[in-house]
Amino acid sequence: MNETANTAPATAAIPGYVAGTWKADPAHSEIAFSVRLLMISKTRGRFTTHDVTLVTDEDPLRSSVTATIDLASIDTGNEKRDNHLQATDYLDVDTYPTMSYRSTGIRQTADGWAVDGELTLHGVTRQVPLTLKANAFSSDQRDGQRASLSATAEINRRDFGIDAGGVALSNKVSISLEIQAVLHK
Repeated sequence: MNETANTAPATAAIPGYVAGTWKADPAHSEIAFSVRLLMISKTRGRFTTHDVTLVTDEDPLRSSVTATIDLASIDTGNEKRDNHLQATDYLDVDTYPTMSYRSTGIRQTADGWAVDGELTLHGVTRQVPLTLKANAFSSDQRDGQRASLSATAEINRRDFGIDAGGVALSNKVSISLEIQAVLHK
C-alpha cells in the first residue's frame, strides 16, 4: 500500500484523539529492552526512571516527543548484572548518566505511525525510528484525559560505541515502550 495514497484525515485513525501536552505517568509506563545472550536466551530489562513529554498537535503529523531516561535506573532483575551494565564496559553511567530521544518528524504508514527521531546514548547521537501505535485516548475521572501509546525500535549497540560483550552478546537491542500519559493543560 502506498503511504501517500491515504486521503483520510490522520485524526480519523485515532479515536478520541486530543491535542495538547502530555506527561508519561511513571506508574503506568515502561521503557524496556531485550538483547540475545549466547544465541540461546534473551536478557530483558527496563529503565524505571524516565521523563517523557508528548505534544499532540491538531494535525498528528506535527506532534512531537522528547524523553530522558536515567540509565542508573536499569533493572534486569539481577543487581549484579545491573551494576555491571552501569559500569564503563557498557553504559558508563558516571560519564553518560542519561539517554535521550527527540523526535524529528511523524508520518503515517500503511500499518499505523512512524516517529523519526534522534537517540543519544553513550555520547553518540543516531537516527532511530520508532514504530508507533496509538492505543487509546480516553477520559479518566481522577486525572482527566489519558493517552496510551506503544512503540518499538531496534538499535545496534555498537553504533553507540558499546562494544563489550563480544560475540556472546548480540549487537541488536530491541526496545519497547508502553506509555500512558496524562494531559497537562
